[in-house]
Amino acid sequence: MRAAVVKEFGRPLEIEDVPIPEIGPGEILVRTEASGLCHTDIHAANGDWPVKPSPPFVPGHEGVGVVERVGPGVVRVREGDRVAVPWLGSACGTCEPCISGWETLCTSQRNTGYSVDGGFAEYIRADAAYVGLVPDGIDPHEAAPLTCAGVTTYKAVKVSGARSSDLIAVFGAGGLGHLAIQYAAITGASVVAVDINAERLETARELGAEHVVHAGEQDPIAAIKRLGGARAAIATAVNPTAFEQALGSLRRGGTLVCVGLPADNHMKLPIFETVLAGLTVRGSIVGTHTDLQEVFELHRRDMTSVFRSPLVLENVNDAIEQVLDGTAPSPRLVFDFGAGDGAAAGANETAAVTA
Repeated sequence: MRAAVVKEFGRPLEIEDVPIPEIGPGEILVRTEASGLCHTDIHAANGDWPVKPSPPFVPGHEGVGVVERVGPGVVRVREGDRVAVPWLGSACGTCEPCISGWETLCTSQRNTGYSVDGGFAEYIRADAAYVGLVPDGIDPHEAAPLTCAGVTTYKAVKVSGARSSDLIAVFGAGGLGHLAIQYAAITGASVVAVDINAERLETARELGAEHVVHAGEQDPIAAIKRLGGARAAIATAVNPTAFEQALGSLRRGGTLVCVGLPADNHMKLPIFETVLAGLTVRGSIVGTHTDLQEVFELHRRDMTSVFRSPLVLENVNDAIEQVLDGTAPSPRLVFDFGAGDGAAAGANETAAVTA
């Protein structure tokens, strides 16, 4: 099968023919239809984070496809089912986080495209207990970004405590942010989107942002303070400065939810202002597989849109450069495995898709 492989940190991925994975008890083999490109995949390929994957490996944790084979003991899914293979590839199932519904905090978890091979391949081996079940009627190319960008920002909005009377700021309106804006708007909150890309801000307005702030042209802290300050700020950006601005934009008693994971791992936290204003700073990792099913249900009910562009796996390195330099044609790039040679013809088309 074809796969994009990280052979060495910081080097271009290599397209190789590798063996189709063998599956064991509790596992399934998924024939990939679509797989989204997340900034996390780029961090993985560059070895940016303190805990690093081990090359060679196949990135990708937004893989969606059809179950082709099931291993012994699998009863949750059957051959022919469409499933999503998320970041949380598996967890121990017995620790306190796991049994209390927070399996994403399990210290024994295995992560797709990081500690186990992921979705930048024609087939994926997955733990049947942790895949998402994609409802009928959802295009796999829409389901792919929802598998990480969707469930991650959905969870962030959940833990932010967003309510209908609140002002919620979303810092970063790209792959994660364009979905965070929608989930915040679904709560009834007034949403302000912050970015340095004017096109993304226009998209943010289309998706429900009542206010937009171009951080390259005005001070986002001052702009949001003029609106009364944010009850919660969700930071999806890849620069610590945005996190610091998000904190500064909060009203008294507000909450900063850290979602993005910049390669530069540190932000400045002013202790005096945090204490006096009663601020909360919390991290939000991806949602659970229950959260993912809720994300799919919202999409099935036409409550969210996915802005995406298709491309072929052979263009993976060009796609990474587009994400890094801000020239990607839409908030999410999705590798198309289902259209064969025809995928190349649509590789430069942008799809603004409503479920």
